Amino acid sequence: MIRKYIRLALAVSIFALSIWQFAEGELGNGIFLFLFTSFPVLLHFRNERILLALWHVRKQDFEKAAKQLDALKAPEKTLIKGQLAYYYFLRGLMSSQTNLTKSESWMKKALATGLRMKQDRALAKMQLAAMAMTKRKKKEAQILLTEAKKLDDKGVLGDQLKMLQQQLRRI
Repeated sequence: MIRKYIRLALAVSIFALSIWQFAEGELGNGIFLFLFTSFPVLLHFRNERILLALWHVRKQDFEKAAKQLDALKAPEKTLIKGQLAYYYFLRGLMSSQTNLTKSESWMKKALATGLRMKQDRALAKMQLAAMAMTKRKKKEAQILLTEAKKLDDKGVLGDQLKMLQQQLRRI
């Protein structure tokens, strides 16, 4: 919690220093410091551990992603709402390989907390639909699949959704 305020205080102090540099006539230093102010502000809204975990998940390196997420101590207290949703989302993706019930609870938490991007919400609903299919809950899986299809407006998950619908017909 304190780290959030330290980052914002650092951003404010760098911004004040850039204004002072502009007032002194040092335009190059002022512009550089003004641009440098964006880093603490960016890291306030996007946690560096979650960004690294997303990068490792994209590279299919789940062990390193888990290490990054484990390094976050008390995420409910230290992360803002959007970061917390992606923390739950990443935990759900990683636990879907081993423990489906735990993964389901993580994904439901992520959806309840509020994922920002439609594609991430679609992927979470698709994962929940697959879990419902393994539990033989056909109606719930069908509802989740149609919601995922509505959220996937770019068609990124089209092949996976079609495959899940074919498996759903076999049940």
